[in-house]
Amino acid sequence: MSNSFALVNARVLSAQGVIDNGAVLVEDGRIAAITDTAGARARTDDLRDLGGAWLAPGFIDVQVNGGGGVLFNNTPTAEGIDAIGRAHRKFGTTAFLPTLISDDAATMRAAIDATREAIARETDGVLGIHLEGPYLAKDRKGTHDAGQFRIPEADEIAMATALDNGITLLTVAPEQVGPERIAALIARGAIVVAGHTAGNYEQIRAGLDVGLRGFTHLFNAMSPLQGRSPGAVGAALEDRDSWCGIIADGVHVHPASLRVALAAKPQGKLLLVTDAMPMVGADSPSFDLYGETITAVDGVVRNAAGSLAGSALDMASAVRNTVQLLGLPLEEAVRMAALYPAQFLKLEHERGSIAPGLRADLVALDDALNVVETWIGGVASAA
Repeated sequence: MSNSFALVNARVLSAQGVIDNGAVLVEDGRIAAITDTAGARARTDDLRDLGGAWLAPGFIDVQVNGGGGVLFNNTPTAEGIDAIGRAHRKFGTTAFLPTLISDDAATMRAAIDATREAIARETDGVLGIHLEGPYLAKDRKGTHDAGQFRIPEADEIAMATALDNGITLLTVAPEQVGPERIAALIARGAIVVAGHTAGNYEQIRAGLDVGLRGFTHLFNAMSPLQGRSPGAVGAALEDRDSWCGIIADGVHVHPASLRVALAAKPQGKLLLVTDAMPMVGADSPSFDLYGETITAVDGVVRNAAGSLAGSALDMASAVRNTVQLLGLPLEEAVRMAALYPAQFLKLEHERGSIAPGLRADLVALDDALNVVETWIGGVASAA
């Protein structure tokens, strides 16, 4: 394959805005220039005509439980991670955090080891791991197994933060873990966020004061905003510095509530996540979790008790929903899927925008915002 090629005749969603009839020059896996067709032709003979498609930065998903028929908890291996990533790549996700929901210490170790191995193999898109639990609150457990919940002591803090070649994102209930343990996790390099929490405003605020960086799936599985009890939602909406993941599927959160969050938070502090389960990119609508068969019905994933059990959402659909349900411009919806997650993970110098010098992680979208093609490090894969 040529080390230099250009994607031409595109509507480029660049860091500086939309560029009609634009071209992006890729050299050695990075974006070398944003130009027009004539400018691209002057630098390479390999021109790839996108036929007027939108060209966006690749999407970054920080909460991916599964895909392609694979659940990370059930297959905590490098091969499992690769299968999940390949399934989501079809929907524009070029970077992700495989997400382990609450489980025992042995499975956590296996998942961390698998992530380390996947990164060492340079598996496409793997940035690190998201441990969603098990340091959570029983009153807001969702579909998690509360029998796995515990408070981490020093040895488990060391184990949970043992990944040494990638990002560790940890979802905790601040009222269970406490400020000292949150600070200890952060000191070991983890990004710590609040989720599955019954904590009151003061407990959440205490976590924010020691470095809590954000909130996992805002509104879901957390204490709500009420007049005399602001809860976790109130703390999240009030805080100017924290990031909030949102599941924009029209099921997990009413669109009006998401519009309230958009109005409350500074621009750039809401990011799209899928919370995806194995049926994304797979033929089967069912999977096993904690020994229970869970099935998506009309695109809604619930367990036998009726609790939402992740989602059947992909990132391209999340972007479409952000435009159609929330009324945001495509440019902002794409930033919520790419730039803002990159900033949350402190990777904006490397990913999340179409700008010279950044990785050539790209996605082409048609007028209906369906994925036509993706590129990871300049390597193409048809959707």
